[in-house]
Amino acid sequence: MRQIGCLGLVVGLLAIGALFLVIQSWGGAGPAERTLTVTVPQGASLAAAAEKLEEAGAIRSAGRFRLLARFLGSDEPIRAGEYRIPKGLSQADVLELLQGGKTLQRFVMVPEGWPSVLVQEAVAKAPQMDGTAPLPAEGSVLPDSYSYERDGSRTALVERMQAAMDRYLADAWKKRKPTTVVKTPREAIILASIVEKETGKPSERRMVAAVYSNRLRTGMRLQADPTVIYPITKGKPLGRRIRRSELQAKNGYNTYASAGLPVGPIANPGKASIDAVLDPAETKALYFVADGSGGHVFADTLAEHNANVKKWYDIRRARGEM
Repeated sequence: MRQIGCLGLVVGLLAIGALFLVIQSWGGAGPAERTLTVTVPQGASLAAAAEKLEEAGAIRSAGRFRLLARFLGSDEPIRAGEYRIPKGLSQADVLELLQGGKTLQRFVMVPEGWPSVLVQEAVAKAPQMDGTAPLPAEGSVLPDSYSYERDGSRTALVERMQAAMDRYLADAWKKRKPTTVVKTPREAIILASIVEKETGKPSERRMVAAVYSNRLRTGMRLQADPTVIYPITKGKPLGRRIRRSELQAKNGYNTYASAGLPVGPIANPGKASIDAVLDPAETKALYFVADGSGGHVFADTLAEHNANVKKWYDIRRARGEM
């Protein structure tokens, strides 16, 4: 009897040890020696996904993974997609990753003030996507970072960018202040695109919006350089000084040659510029010019403005730019 008891104890200890090893195998470090990428096809079973994982080196055995998943994992279904498997990720965490659908996401960034031709180029260059990139209407895309998954549609991505703009503009329009000069959401986008191109300083946007709003109210021409450049380059950098003939060209955009707003946006404005147009600063300023430090100095009268321009020219001469 004593021998039987000892044998039972040994068997029990061995069983406990084996169970410990199984649990450690399930929750311990996995075999991946570096970060891996594994794609689980649409409709793939756990068995098919396990084969993919074993081929990639994320797990040691597809059969053992399925068995342990059955007894130690949850019964949640796995989801299709592309997954990043970090170095040494345990089998338990691999299963949780697939069941949670935490797929690898890539991003296309659209900076504030980008014209639509650059948005199209960025989407066209995005790797691992399907289809051609459409050219969105100018001003229809909300600048932001947009995630996408492998084999996603380029057209669908652009449509998502445009839907984001529609939502934001609709909400911002509801909150517009009585002091705004624009009469429609489209006018808001047009003026916001000019504000976006005229200043890169967030603190100045409401002042720049106010200057242009004041000019529109008094019938003054906006005289915004970016509106001269847009018909020439479709919003890309000009790379040279504006010619006199270009300042005089009447093309629907040039606000030196025509009063009022351009016929359309000249870029895709960000949220801050849209908000600035719908809630401009309280000021009588009608002019602004660069101040030499990356910002602008504002003036109510032409005499003040001319003095500020002279200071700017003096700075440029001191820098050897004139």
